[in-house]
Amino acid sequence: MTNYQGPKIGFFDNHTGASATAGSAQYNDPSQEYLLTGSHFSFLWKEMDGDFIIQARIGFIGAGGNANGKAGLMIRSGFTSEGAHISCSIDGNGYTSAQFRNGPDGVMENVGFDLSGADVLQLEKSAEQLHISVAQHGSLYEKKTMDLDLGNELQAGLFISGSRREQSHRAMFSNVRVFGTAPEDLKPYGGYIGSLLETLDVESGQRHILSGAPGSWQAPNWTPDEESLIYNADGLLHVFNLATGRSEVMNSGFAKKNNNDHVISFEGTIMAISHHSEEDTGESVIYTLPLEGGTPRRITPLSPSYLHGWSADDQYLVYTGAHNEAYDIYRISVEGGEEQQLTDFPTLDDGPEYSPDGKYIYFNSCRTGTMQIWRMDTDGENQTQLTFDEYQDWFPHTSPNNRWIVFISYPAEVPAGDHPFYKQVYLRIMSVYDMKPRVIGYLYGGQGSMNVPSWSPDSKKIAFISNGIFE
Repeated sequence: MTNYQGPKIGFFDNHTGASATAGSAQYNDPSQEYLLTGSHFSFLWKEMDGDFIIQARIGFIGAGGNANGKAGLMIRSGFTSEGAHISCSIDGNGYTSAQFRNGPDGVMENVGFDLSGADVLQLEKSAEQLHISVAQHGSLYEKKTMDLDLGNELQAGLFISGSRREQSHRAMFSNVRVFGTAPEDLKPYGGYIGSLLETLDVESGQRHILSGAPGSWQAPNWTPDEESLIYNADGLLHVFNLATGRSEVMNSGFAKKNNNDHVISFEGTIMAISHHSEEDTGESVIYTLPLEGGTPRRITPLSPSYLHGWSADDQYLVYTGAHNEAYDIYRISVEGGEEQQLTDFPTLDDGPEYSPDGKYIYFNSCRTGTMQIWRMDTDGENQTQLTFDEYQDWFPHTSPNNRWIVFISYPAEVPAGDHPFYKQVYLRIMSVYDMKPRVIGYLYGGQGSMNVPSWSPDSKKIAFISNGIFE
């Protein structure tokens, strides 16, 4: 093997290839894609320690020779031929498999998958276990778990290989992420790991990183002029300029303990926020203020009240309130006054948001045992369940063209009434006409990833936050 240590290549620091046919690795910055070529073995990697995840979407380029090629993800303990390692790959015929070896005394073992034509791969190292996830983009993961002690000082990355040295193979890797996961002893809201501000093209599934930070960024939403994203961090609202790539703190007056419930009016000049008011013993209260910033004006008389949406005519705010020993959905005039209760169940109803045509309020409820997406008329009548699977579905957001609903789906083992940080979740989308969910994003995130309306004004992209310990 030959190692090449040169300029950093995207997330990665090193490239290793078989001495005679080392291949190459290239990173395209605008598209954030990696192109690997090689006829025998080409490996782009970085040093990783502890628990982590590596994931990518993979596609071969060209036809013919790739039938004898493999492209995928690899984690190794050194570069000796007997070292412990695992790889997950697709080949040119669409076969998906994983190969692993425990160490010098181990034998190479193979694990096949029923799925043919997978293009989304993920490896997760968790202590002495390895979790393998594969999918065709748009579908749920097929998963396998094995006991595998790889050690701690590892090399993780992307590879391409072939069985014939005279044949060259090329593969493109997109949506690549490699990051450390949250430690088990991390206390919710007591500590945070890194955040990436991202956008996703809902048609292609292509993700794009805009910026990031070591701490907790949450809940981006697009401004109506398509020039900025607004997110919250450390209790303040920040405006990220898409042209310059820079963030500035929004002037929110005395409201310096804002949570991730900030929503822009349909007309586009006013923002509503949820701020933890000292007058209400730190409980959340809803306010409005000009989109350019200013002094907030209190709207909800009672707390806690957690904002989620504006009515299409900008006359009402809709939110979750815990006022009768239960979390239910309410609406109130933007001028304040008396609130109107729209749901009345002992279980949690949350995430209410008006459809752009003003006909419905979409929300999530766990009244049937799992958290599912629901819809009701704007007066609370005709409450109807829309999703029915085992996933815990949260925060439905309707596209500005009123065609799509995007939401976040937690795995079944997460309690129905909880939406925690730092889980492996899906971003899913469904048509307002057939209500059939499909996956558009595979990410490590959860709370704060997509709590607020996050569609671009042209209904082509969504903004969200993914998490991880990024080095």
